[in-house]
Amino acid sequence: MSRDPLVGTTLAGYTLLDRVGEGGTATVYRAQHETHGSVALKVLREKLRQDRTAVARFVREASFGTRVTHPNVIRTIQTGEDGGLPFLVIEWAQGELLENYAKRNAPFPPDEVATVVTQIAGAVYAAHAVGIVHRDLKPDNLMYDHDSRTVKLLDFGIATATDVTPDQRLTRAGFFVGTLMYVAPEALSGEVVSPAADQYSLATMAYLFLTGTLPYTAKSPREMFTQLLSQPPIPLNKAKPELQYSAAVEAVVMKGLAKEPSARYPDVNAFAA
Repeated sequence: MSRDPLVGTTLAGYTLLDRVGEGGTATVYRAQHETHGSVALKVLREKLRQDRTAVARFVREASFGTRVTHPNVIRTIQTGEDGGLPFLVIEWAQGELLENYAKRNAPFPPDEVATVVTQIAGAVYAAHAVGIVHRDLKPDNLMYDHDSRTVKLLDFGIATATDVTPDQRLTRAGFFVGTLMYVAPEALSGEVVSPAADQYSLATMAYLFLTGTLPYTAKSPREMFTQLLSQPPIPLNKAKPELQYSAAVEAVVMKGLAKEPSARYPDVNAFAA
Protein backbone atom coordinates (compact mmCIF):
# COMPACT_ATOMS: atom_id res chain seq x y z
CA MET A 1 0.00 0.00 0.00
CA SER A 2 1.44 3.37 -1.00
CA ARG A 3 2.07 6.01 1.62
CA ASP A 4 -0.67 8.59 2.03
CA PRO A 5 0.78 11.89 0.75
CA LEU A 6 -1.05 13.90 3.43
CA VAL A 7 0.53 12.01 6.34
CA GLY A 8 3.25 14.18 7.84
CA THR A 9 1.86 17.40 6.37
CA THR A 10 0.16 20.25 8.20
CA LEU A 11 -3.38 21.31 7.36
CA ALA A 12 -4.76 24.50 8.95
CA GLY A 13 -2.35 24.11 11.85
CA TYR A 14 -3.05 20.38 12.36
CA THR A 15 -0.18 17.94 11.79
CA LEU A 16 -1.51 14.74 10.24
CA LEU A 17 0.20 11.85 12.02
CA ASP A 18 -1.39 8.83 10.36
CA ARG A 19 -4.45 7.71 8.45
CA VAL A 20 -6.86 5.80 10.68
CA GLY A 21 -9.80 5.13 8.41
CA GLU A 22 -11.71 5.86 5.24
CA GLY A 23 -15.44 6.07 4.66
CA GLY A 24 -17.55 6.63 1.60
CA THR A 25 -16.92 10.37 1.56
CA ALA A 26 -13.92 11.16 3.74
CA THR A 27 -10.50 9.96 4.87
CA VAL A 28 -9.88 10.19 8.60
CA TYR A 29 -6.52 11.07 10.12
CA ARG A 30 -5.18 11.24 13.63
CA ALA A 31 -3.74 14.72 13.97
CA GLN A 32 -2.04 16.93 16.52
CA HIS A 33 -2.68 20.60 17.24
CA GLU A 34 -0.81 22.96 19.53
CA THR A 35 -4.01 24.03 21.29
CA HIS A 36 -6.45 21.17 20.77
CA GLY A 37 -4.03 18.28 21.24
CA SER A 38 -4.93 14.94 19.65
CA VAL A 39 -7.87 15.16 17.28
CA ALA A 40 -9.48 13.30 14.39
CA LEU A 41 -9.39 15.21 11.11
CA LYS A 42 -11.60 14.31 8.17
CA VAL A 43 -10.69 15.31 4.62
CA LEU A 44 -13.12 14.93 1.74
CA ARG A 45 -11.90 12.15 -0.55
CA GLU A 46 -10.09 13.37 -3.65
CA LYS A 47 -12.51 11.83 -6.13
CA LEU A 48 -15.41 13.74 -4.54
CA ARG A 49 -13.89 17.21 -4.30
CA GLN A 50 -15.42 18.29 -7.61
CA ASP A 51 -18.79 16.72 -6.81
CA ARG A 52 -21.05 19.55 -5.65
CA THR A 53 -23.46 17.22 -3.88
CA ALA A 54 -20.64 15.45 -2.02
CA VAL A 55 -19.12 18.78 -0.98
CA ALA A 56 -22.53 20.05 0.15
CA ARG A 57 -23.11 16.88 2.18
CA PHE A 58 -19.68 17.22 3.80
CA VAL A 59 -20.34 20.86 4.70
CA ARG A 60 -23.76 19.92 6.04
CA GLU A 61 -22.23 17.21 8.25
CA ALA A 62 -19.93 19.84 9.71
CA SER A 63 -22.78 22.26 10.35
CA PHE A 64 -24.91 19.56 12.00
CA GLY A 65 -21.99 18.59 14.23
CA THR A 66 -21.72 22.14 15.54
CA ARG A 67 -25.46 22.24 16.30
CA VAL A 68 -25.62 19.10 18.44
CA THR A 69 -24.03 19.41 21.87
CA HIS A 70 -24.21 16.37 24.15
CA PRO A 71 -21.72 14.34 26.23
CA ASN A 72 -22.32 11.31 23.98
CA VAL A 73 -21.83 13.18 20.69
CA ILE A 74 -18.35 13.72 19.30
CA ARG A 75 -17.48 17.40 19.66
CA THR A 76 -16.86 19.34 16.45
CA ILE A 77 -13.79 21.54 16.86
CA GLN A 78 -13.30 23.24 13.51
CA THR A 79 -14.42 23.14 9.90
CA GLY A 80 -13.00 24.81 6.85
CA GLU A 81 -10.91 24.49 3.73
CA ASP A 82 -7.14 24.69 3.31
CA GLY A 83 -5.39 24.47 -0.03
CA GLY A 84 -8.57 23.31 -1.72
CA LEU A 85 -9.11 20.54 0.85
CA PRO A 86 -12.43 20.68 2.73
CA PHE A 87 -11.82 19.41 6.26
CA LEU A 88 -13.62 18.72 9.53
CA VAL A 89 -11.90 18.42 12.92
CA ILE A 90 -13.54 16.49 15.75
CA GLU A 91 -12.44 15.34 19.17
CA TRP A 92 -10.39 12.17 19.41
CA ALA A 93 -12.53 9.50 21.09
CA GLN A 94 -11.11 6.69 23.20
CA GLY A 95 -12.07 3.09 22.57
CA GLU A 96 -13.07 1.27 19.41
CA LEU A 97 -15.94 1.11 16.99
CA LEU A 98 -18.96 -0.41 18.70
CA GLU A 99 -19.33 -2.63 15.61
CA ASN A 100 -16.01 -4.35 16.36
CA TYR A 101 -16.76 -4.66 20.06
CA ALA A 102 -20.20 -6.15 19.35
CA LYS A 103 -18.79 -8.72 16.91
CA ARG A 104 -16.54 -10.05 19.68
CA ASN A 105 -18.82 -9.69 22.67
CA ALA A 106 -22.52 -9.70 21.80
CA PRO A 107 -24.76 -10.64 23.46
CA PHE A 108 -23.88 -8.15 26.18
CA PRO A 109 -24.92 -8.41 29.83
CA PRO A 110 -28.33 -6.71 30.23
CA ASP A 111 -26.91 -3.91 32.39
CA GLU A 112 -24.36 -3.08 29.71
CA VAL A 113 -27.07 -3.05 27.05
CA ALA A 114 -29.09 -0.61 29.15
CA THR A 115 -26.07 1.67 29.66
CA VAL A 116 -25.14 1.69 25.98
CA VAL A 117 -28.68 2.13 24.63
CA THR A 118 -29.46 4.93 27.09
CA GLN A 119 -26.38 6.86 26.03
CA ILE A 120 -27.11 6.45 22.33
CA ALA A 121 -30.71 7.53 22.91
CA GLY A 122 -29.54 10.65 24.71
CA ALA A 123 -27.19 11.56 21.86
CA VAL A 124 -29.85 11.00 19.22
CA TYR A 125 -32.51 12.87 21.17
CA ALA A 126 -30.16 15.86 21.34
CA ALA A 127 -30.01 15.80 17.53
CA HIS A 128 -33.78 15.48 17.24
CA ALA A 129 -34.20 18.42 19.63
CA VAL A 130 -32.44 20.71 17.15
CA GLY A 131 -34.29 19.34 14.12
CA ILE A 132 -31.82 16.71 12.86
CA VAL A 133 -32.55 13.09 11.94
CA HIS A 134 -29.40 10.96 11.83
CA ARG A 135 -30.62 8.36 9.26
CA ASP A 136 -27.59 6.07 9.65
CA LEU A 137 -27.51 4.89 13.25
CA LYS A 138 -25.47 1.70 13.47
CA PRO A 139 -22.62 0.30 15.61
CA ASP A 140 -20.12 1.35 12.94
CA ASN A 141 -20.97 5.01 13.60
CA LEU A 142 -20.37 4.80 17.35
CA MET A 143 -17.20 4.69 19.42
CA TYR A 144 -17.24 2.65 22.62
CA ASP A 145 -14.83 2.73 25.53
CA HIS A 146 -15.58 -0.47 27.42
CA ASP A 147 -13.51 0.51 30.46
CA SER A 148 -15.69 3.55 31.14
CA ARG A 149 -18.73 2.20 29.26
CA THR A 150 -18.87 5.46 27.34
CA VAL A 151 -20.46 5.74 23.89
CA LYS A 152 -19.85 8.56 21.41
CA LEU A 153 -21.90 9.20 18.27
CA LEU A 154 -19.34 9.82 15.54
CA ASP A 155 -20.84 11.66 12.61
CA PHE A 156 -23.83 13.12 10.81
CA GLY A 157 -22.65 12.20 7.32
CA ILE A 158 -26.09 11.51 5.82
CA ALA A 159 -28.24 13.21 8.43
CA THR A 160 -31.01 15.55 7.35
CA ALA A 161 -32.96 18.42 8.82
CA THR A 162 -36.58 17.72 9.67
CA ASP A 163 -37.65 20.97 8.00
CA VAL A 164 -35.80 20.34 4.74
CA THR A 165 -37.70 21.38 1.61
CA PRO A 166 -37.78 19.28 -1.58
CA ASP A 167 -35.38 21.62 -3.39
CA GLN A 168 -32.91 21.44 -0.49
CA ARG A 169 -32.67 17.63 -0.47
CA LEU A 170 -29.32 16.06 -1.29
CA THR A 171 -30.87 12.59 -1.75
CA ARG A 172 -33.01 12.10 -4.82
CA ALA A 173 -36.63 11.15 -4.21
CA GLY A 174 -37.04 7.39 -4.55
CA PHE A 175 -33.53 6.60 -3.29
CA PHE A 176 -32.97 5.59 0.31
CA VAL A 177 -29.88 6.31 2.37
CA GLY A 178 -28.60 4.40 5.37
CA THR A 179 -27.45 0.87 6.07
CA LEU A 180 -29.98 -1.78 5.08
CA MET A 181 -29.55 -3.93 8.20
CA TYR A 182 -30.48 -0.98 10.44
CA VAL A 183 -32.68 1.21 8.25
CA ALA A 184 -36.36 1.74 9.07
CA PRO A 185 -38.87 0.28 6.58
CA GLU A 186 -40.34 3.70 5.78
CA ALA A 187 -36.92 4.92 4.65
CA LEU A 188 -36.88 2.43 1.78
CA SER A 189 -39.18 4.65 -0.27
CA GLY A 190 -36.54 7.37 -0.31
CA GLU A 191 -38.91 9.90 1.25
CA VAL A 192 -37.91 12.23 4.09
CA VAL A 193 -38.08 10.30 7.37
CA SER A 194 -39.00 11.42 10.87
CA PRO A 195 -37.12 10.90 14.15
CA ALA A 196 -39.03 7.62 14.49
CA ALA A 197 -36.67 6.15 11.87
CA ASP A 198 -33.72 6.64 14.23
CA GLN A 199 -35.68 4.91 16.99
CA TYR A 200 -36.10 1.88 14.72
CA SER A 201 -32.34 1.78 14.11
CA LEU A 202 -31.67 2.04 17.85
CA ALA A 203 -34.12 -0.80 18.53
CA THR A 204 -32.27 -2.91 15.95
CA MET A 205 -29.01 -2.26 17.79
CA ALA A 206 -30.62 -3.11 21.14
CA TYR A 207 -31.81 -6.39 19.60
CA LEU A 208 -28.25 -7.10 18.42
CA PHE A 209 -26.71 -6.28 21.79
CA LEU A 210 -29.18 -8.54 23.59
CA THR A 211 -29.02 -11.53 21.23
CA GLY A 212 -25.90 -11.26 19.08
CA THR A 213 -28.12 -11.47 15.99
CA LEU A 214 -30.30 -9.14 13.92
CA PRO A 215 -34.12 -9.24 13.80
CA TYR A 216 -34.15 -10.45 10.18
CA THR A 217 -32.42 -13.48 8.69
CA ALA A 218 -31.97 -12.26 5.12
CA LYS A 219 -28.92 -13.59 3.27
CA SER A 220 -28.78 -10.89 0.59
CA PRO A 221 -29.67 -7.20 0.20
CA ARG A 222 -32.60 -8.06 -2.06
CA GLU A 223 -33.98 -10.53 0.48
CA MET A 224 -33.44 -8.02 3.29
CA PHE A 225 -35.31 -5.35 1.36
CA THR A 226 -38.24 -7.72 0.87
CA GLN A 227 -38.31 -8.86 4.50
CA LEU A 228 -38.22 -5.30 5.83
CA LEU A 229 -41.28 -4.41 3.77
CA SER A 230 -43.34 -7.57 4.09
CA GLN A 231 -42.39 -9.60 7.18
CA PRO A 232 -42.40 -8.94 10.91
CA PRO A 233 -39.06 -9.10 12.75
CA ILE A 234 -38.24 -12.28 14.64
CA PRO A 235 -39.50 -11.89 18.24
CA LEU A 236 -36.66 -11.16 20.64
CA ASN A 237 -37.17 -14.34 22.66
CA LYS A 238 -37.09 -16.49 19.52
CA ALA A 239 -33.74 -15.16 18.30
CA LYS A 240 -31.79 -17.74 20.31
CA PRO A 241 -33.48 -20.48 22.37
CA GLU A 242 -30.87 -20.21 25.13
CA LEU A 243 -31.53 -16.48 25.60
CA GLN A 244 -34.78 -15.52 27.27
CA TYR A 245 -35.74 -12.06 28.49
CA SER A 246 -38.75 -10.82 30.39
CA ALA A 247 -41.94 -10.13 28.47
CA ALA A 248 -41.50 -6.45 29.30
CA VAL A 249 -38.02 -6.24 27.73
CA GLU A 250 -39.19 -8.09 24.63
CA ALA A 251 -42.23 -5.80 24.31
CA VAL A 252 -40.05 -2.66 24.45
CA VAL A 253 -37.64 -3.85 21.75
CA MET A 254 -40.40 -5.09 19.47
CA LYS A 255 -42.38 -1.85 19.84
CA GLY A 256 -39.28 0.04 18.72
CA LEU A 257 -39.16 -2.28 15.69
CA ALA A 258 -42.79 -1.68 14.69
CA LYS A 259 -43.14 -1.21 10.93
CA GLU A 260 -45.42 1.80 11.32
CA PRO A 261 -43.62 4.84 12.78
CA SER A 262 -46.76 5.82 14.70
CA ALA A 263 -46.70 2.46 16.54
CA ARG A 264 -43.27 3.13 18.06
CA TYR A 265 -42.55 5.16 21.18
CA PRO A 266 -43.02 8.95 21.10
CA ASP A 267 -39.24 9.49 21.08
CA VAL A 268 -35.94 7.66 21.54
CA ASN A 269 -35.69 8.53 25.23
CA ALA A 270 -39.07 6.94 25.86
CA PHE A 271 -37.83 3.81 24.09
CA ALA A 272 -34.66 3.67 26.22
CA ALA A 273 -36.36 4.49 29.53
